[in-house]
Amino acid sequence: MTNVLPKAAFVLSVGVLGFAYGFAAEAWNLFPRAHVEQAWRQARAMYVSSSRHFLSNRVYDRSGVRVEASSRVQPGLTLLTSWWKEGGEWDMEARLIDREGAAVHRWEVEGDSLFPDPAKDQPYIHGSHLFPNGDLLLNIEYAGTVRMDACGAVEWTVSAGNHHSIERMADGTFWISGLADGRRQGSDRYPDGYPGLDLVFVDQLLHVSPDGTVLDTLNVLDLLYDNNLQRHFIKTGQSRGDVTHLNDIEPLSPEMADEYPLFEAGDLVVSLRNIDLVFVVDPDTREIKWSDSHPFHAQHDPDFTGDGWIGVFDNARDFRGGTMLGGSRIVALRPHTGATEVRFPTEQSDRFYTPAGGKWQELDNGNILLVEARAGRVVEVDSAGRTVWEWVKEPEQESKVAEVLGGTRVDLKKEDVHAWTCSDTESSAPSK
Repeated sequence: MTNVLPKAAFVLSVGVLGFAYGFAAEAWNLFPRAHVEQAWRQARAMYVSSSRHFLSNRVYDRSGVRVEASSRVQPGLTLLTSWWKEGGEWDMEARLIDREGAAVHRWEVEGDSLFPDPAKDQPYIHGSHLFPNGDLLLNIEYAGTVRMDACGAVEWTVSAGNHHSIERMADGTFWISGLADGRRQGSDRYPDGYPGLDLVFVDQLLHVSPDGTVLDTLNVLDLLYDNNLQRHFIKTGQSRGDVTHLNDIEPLSPEMADEYPLFEAGDLVVSLRNIDLVFVVDPDTREIKWSDSHPFHAQHDPDFTGDGWIGVFDNARDFRGGTMLGGSRIVALRPHTGATEVRFPTEQSDRFYTPAGGKWQELDNGNILLVEARAGRVVEVDSAGRTVWEWVKEPEQESKVAEVLGGTRVDLKKEDVHAWTCSDTESSAPSK
């Protein structure tokens, strides 16, 4: 017995010291925290890739195109981003489809070769912009942005943890969601750490030129703290990890700016999903001019829609597959008057719910194009909320469906696409 107690005490003391040092390593970035985090991120990337996390439970018992009112469908082609399984292998692609669902053009994307860092590479496309000549901008989630021509030749890449949205300014530049490398406790403005937060991922607003040059970077946490909006972390209980989850940046166009008394052309409306926050910021002064978090939960894709309104894709994520809160919806807010209204769904609308992902687009004929991401569905509804056209992803083994994170109606005809030619680019330009 006398020999056992000293051994037990020694083992216990080693355990306590190990725990204490592990806590200190995590808190103050001591060895080997960086190595452990890198190993964890690589393991997670391998797990994500092998587990095919882009597959969700199938919701609809149909697939392909359903046209309910052909005369009320907005003309054009639809750009989709998802995964397709052909020959037993999954391929990440962007596709243009016609009204009948036939593929008019395809861009295959090799994420591993574009952004080989396994700590960043995520196996799905999130965010796109199509140029009239067939060039395409794509975000490979949390890895980077690529511009490729109509034939898939890479023109340039930007690797800055780019993710989610790509939105074009009137001057031809772009605002792209980005992520600083690694978890952080602070920034140049807050060198001692963000008060109340631990190690966090820091989202960034990236201003990018048409040739892939990063023109400016806005730190999201700096913006929140500088504008006294850190209370939202308290309200949602977020203090470490992915505390903001930036998922969209939308610029106010000069043509529409006069309709917004509180804002000016070039101001940005920004969505932070994990704290249910939407705000408008001046990217030059860094002043947040307006914010709201009340009418939505886990939202996406705020857009300036005219006449002072901002429309938001409210996921309304709940515990019961959309039945608790009534499903996802489009909520419109008018900052200068405080008015709020629900524009979709209506009593005439079909079921619609996605707990994550999701986009919406106002069309020229007054219809709305909606992306029900987790269900693998893109649907067009008229001004009364009635379905006029839908496309549903084909199922995998009858029970799963690949997520569709992008669905955009573009003003193109088949003959426009057939006239596209390829550039002379043979390989990727150096990453910036």
